[in-house]
Amino acid sequence: MLADRIEGKWIDAFCEVFERCAVKPGDTAAILSETQSRALNVQLAELALLRLRAKPFHIVVPTPRNPFSVPVRSTGASTAIGKLGPVVSALGQAGFVVDCTLEGLMHAPETPDILKAGARIQVISNEHPEALERMRPDSELEKKVRAAAKMLRGVKTMTVKSDAGTDLKVNMEGAVTVGIWGWTEKPGTLAHWPGGIVVSFPKSGTVDGTLVLDRGDVNLTFKRYLEAPIRLTLEKDYVTDIIGESADAEMMRRYLAAWDEREAYAVSHVGFGMNANARYEALTMYDQRDTNGTEIRAVAGNFLFSTGANEFAGRYTAGHFDIPVFRTTIAVDGTVVVRDGQLQDVFG
Repeated sequence: MLADRIEGKWIDAFCEVFERCAVKPGDTAAILSETQSRALNVQLAELALLRLRAKPFHIVVPTPRNPFSVPVRSTGASTAIGKLGPVVSALGQAGFVVDCTLEGLMHAPETPDILKAGARIQVISNEHPEALERMRPDSELEKKVRAAAKMLRGVKTMTVKSDAGTDLKVNMEGAVTVGIWGWTEKPGTLAHWPGGIVVSFPKSGTVDGTLVLDRGDVNLTFKRYLEAPIRLTLEKDYVTDIIGESADAEMMRRYLAAWDEREAYAVSHVGFGMNANARYEALTMYDQRDTNGTEIRAVAGNFLFSTGANEFAGRYTAGHFDIPVFRTTIAVDGTVVVRDGQLQDVFG
């Protein structure tokens, strides 16, 4: 167990990120948290902003009751604000928002209004700062992620294959692609720390084939490395069959079924990790309460597959899986961007 103590080196790391977010002396900054937020990260955000001579203020909301019969994890769609108008208004006027909610504002219903008001949102993933400090800003990573996002926005097809049996095809026409390198300085935008991923949200009916989750792949909703293969069949975005005899396969079947809604079985996004400093084995180094698994999402060369909500395809659900898949070959319009799990040098 890591100690929840303020460390100067962690303030330094937060300062580095906020400086990349163009925080200047005198700037107003809102720190959004909820009653179950990681207090250490909230405190570090405040101290870093004060060190930069910004003017931070706190908005703290009660963590809402879970309305579902199943636990909700790693959705990126915080419900903490609860559509409270004064909170949305204050965040929009703040200019800079540090998001310390448990699930984050990436897909929260209030986020478009906050961004539209001109604020920029820096999500601090719910990690122990010991993990965050290892994933500090990297200008070279920014260049690569920007180039990858630009490439994916112009392609028609993504294919994913592996020796384990994966053979997946994604129609990328009309997909919305986002690159995250770990910070944002532009008004009306959002980023999360750690960063180093590029993901696309395909249009409806565009993902078909077989995805084999092999030993060592990761189900981040469960925070587990898989111990046996699971074979998923996908037809027009939806997982129609889950084949596997392991506990991992059974838990996946039960968790999806518990939502009792078709959208939980749909594809949310596809993409790949690009951060050479992100460690595959990092999930073993932290207690479950100390990690949200964002580092594993960013491991260079993974295929980042996700089920659940995809607002760009008109699908909404709180059921969600983020599954980094390793040892695949990913090609976009015939250009191999990942070969056998190794990120290729094709991004300029």
